[in-house]
This record gives sequence, structure tokens and C-alpha cells, in this order.
Amino acid sequence: MALAIVHLSDLVRSPLLDGNGERVGRVVDVIVRPGGESHPRVTGLVAAIGGRELFVPIWRVSELAVGGTRLEGETVNLGRFERRPGELLLARDLSSRHLINVVGARLIRANEIELACVEAEWRVVGVDPTSRGVVRRLLPRALARRIGPGPIVDWESIEPFVAHVPTARMRIPYRKLARLRPAQIADLVEAASHEEGEEIIEAVGQDHELEADVFEELDSDHQREFLAARSDDDAARLLATMAPDDAADLIADLDQDRRMPVLEALPAKQQAKVRALLSYHPETAGGLMSPDFLVLAESTTVAGSLDAVRASEAPPEALSTIFVSDADGRLVGTVSVVRLVKADPQDTLESVAERDPVTVRPDADLHAIVRKMSDFNLAASPVVDHDHKMLGVVTVDDVLELLMPTGWRRDFGMTAAQE
Repeated sequence: MALAIVHLSDLVRSPLLDGNGERVGRVVDVIVRPGGESHPRVTGLVAAIGGRELFVPIWRVSELAVGGTRLEGETVNLGRFERRPGELLLARDLSSRHLINVVGARLIRANEIELACVEAEWRVVGVDPTSRGVVRRLLPRALARRIGPGPIVDWESIEPFVAHVPTARMRIPYRKLARLRPAQIADLVEAASHEEGEEIIEAVGQDHELEADVFEELDSDHQREFLAARSDDDAARLLATMAPDDAADLIADLDQDRRMPVLEALPAKQQAKVRALLSYHPETAGGLMSPDFLVLAESTTVAGSLDAVRASEAPPEALSTIFVSDADGRLVGTVSVVRLVKADPQDTLESVAERDPVTVRPDADLHAIVRKMSDFNLAASPVVDHDHKMLGVVTVDDVLELLMPTGWRRDFGMTAAQE
């Protein structure tokens, strides 16, 4: 059986009636207290009676309808409304504001908020982000009622922004945002206002690794924007968790007077990697490369190589290819982890590696890198010095990031809010 939907815009400013049907005031707002439930329960109303805003507990309401909200009994003895911690006012706090649709990884605007009576309890069931809600609020009530509901986004997939709400004492739950990929969260941040973006960043900050992954996906303007309000130590904490090449790019984008303090606040290991990368032009192989890779001697056995992969601190995406060096440390071959898994554990890397890998020098420009990776169908290209010793790895995603035009996500509707 379909639920009977009541629009928030129909309730706000509607008559408040006593038990005899006499008008005693009007409804100003609807109160909910979001918690662990998928559809928040309505806990009361804010009503204007005799020039004062009073609190109407939901148990005093016998009927919540478009034509008028009816109270139980004939007497009206209500207390002055004072917002309590954790409460949201649907009209004042959420109506016409951006919300996060976690399922679609999009921002939507709450042009209408929909309520329904579910098992004898009034609950928020969804949001209509279409223009119907806007039109309904502008028209006289008699005409507005003729406009049917639009497609409703289930509240179970919605998260509101609440940093602007007095005494809210809540933030966007990390558990919901954690369902999204870092790039999707970054898209949300870029589509949001600064205050909304800060709230998202604060939520993912509960997981430092996720926070770093999201920062890596942000465009440089937003990275600078959100680092500007952080102390040097806090900025360094964030950069310490990021990939060294991304951390180097971000430090290079900081104001001149902040670069050295932030760099010197990094842990020694990360600082050394970042300093090395900063010595190269950002659009050369040296500036694009990641210093995280695994290189092993060609005398290493397949079994020993797999043990080294398991023990490596390099990120998983950097371990799909193992680089092979000779006794003098020069790069002589590459081997994929898949090939290692299929090989005899007693074989050595010398016998299973592909010899003479295609390499680039650290001063190679973007066009030279793209041409070589395209000609040889490479997903990753090792960067070597004059002695053919490895310095880093340039991956195809590093190259694509530079080749894509600025603002391409917005141009293709990737970050636009659904209005």
C-alpha cells in the first residue's frame, strides 16, 4: 500500500486547530531529531500562537493534514519553543538547501521535503529536488495542491549539512561517506560551497587515510582553499599521509612563506621523498613520477619476490609491477605480480622478467612521456638516471591528469549539483 505523502510546504503556514476545529494559530516548522534511524521521526511542531513561537509535541497532534493541523483536546497549554541539541527544523534548516545524496554521489537541493505516517508515526521519507517544490511554494495554496509530487529521493540515502544549525552538535556521519570512492567525495566537495566542503572534509577527517585520498583528488584551487585555514603542523600531518608526488605538488602550490615550514614539519622519510621531487619541473617525468616502487635483484627467487611484495610499505597500486636490477643496481627488467604468481617459486627473477624495459629520463617533458607510453602501450614507465638506476615511476593516471583540461569534471557534469 502506497504511503500518503504530505509536502512540508503544505504544512508550513497552515492553520493550527484545537479539538473543536477552531483556529488557534499556524504551523511554523516541523521538528525532527536525526539519529540511527533511516527515516527520522517527527518529534513536534513549532507553532505561532498569539505572536509567540510555541512547541507542540507530536503526541498533542491528532491530525497532520494540508487543510489544518488539529490538536488533541480543547485547551491549548503549550510551552515556548527553545531548540534542543540535535534537533533539526525542516523548513528553517533544510528546505531549499543542499543535501548529499550518498547513493548518487551528488548534491541535491531540498526543494520539497516529504513526510508520511508510517506505522502510526510521522516520519521524513524523502526529498523532491525538482522544481515542483519551488513552484508549489510560490503559488496560492489552492493552485499549489494541484501540483503532484516529483520523483522522490529516499531519505535513507540523504545526509544534510548541519554545521550552520545552532546547537546541532552533529556532523555528517563518516560511515555514509565511507561508502563512496575518494574521487566521488572530492566531486562533492568541489560542487559544494566552502562551508559545505569544510563539513565534508571534517567528516572524512575521522579517517586520515581517506582524508588524504580525497585531498589528492581535489583540484589545486580547492586544495589551497582548504589548507589555508590549517596550521602548518596540521597541513604537514595531512601531507604525510598523501602519496609523495601529490604531497610535492600541493607544497609547490602553497604560498611561498608556508612551503618551507610545512615541508620541514613532515616526517623525515616523507620529507626526503618530497624534497627530491620538488627539485624537478612539475611537468617533467621527474616531477610526475612516484618514488614508491619495489626493485629487487635479478637473483631473487619468485618466492622471495612475493614475500617482498607482502612486506613492502609501498601502496598496493605501486606493486602491480616489480622492477629488476642487476648486481650494480641498474634496471634490467620488469615482471608483473600476476606472472610471479604463475611462475615456479624456485625460479629467479632473471629467468622470468621481461628484459630491456622502456624507460624515460627525469627531464623528459610531457609530450615525450605520452609518445613513449602510447608507442609501447605502457601503463607505467620507469624513470632512470644516467646510470640506468631507478628514480621513480610515471603512471598513466599521472599523465591523464595533466592532459585533461582544467575544470573538465564540471564541463561534463561530474560535479554539478542537481537543482
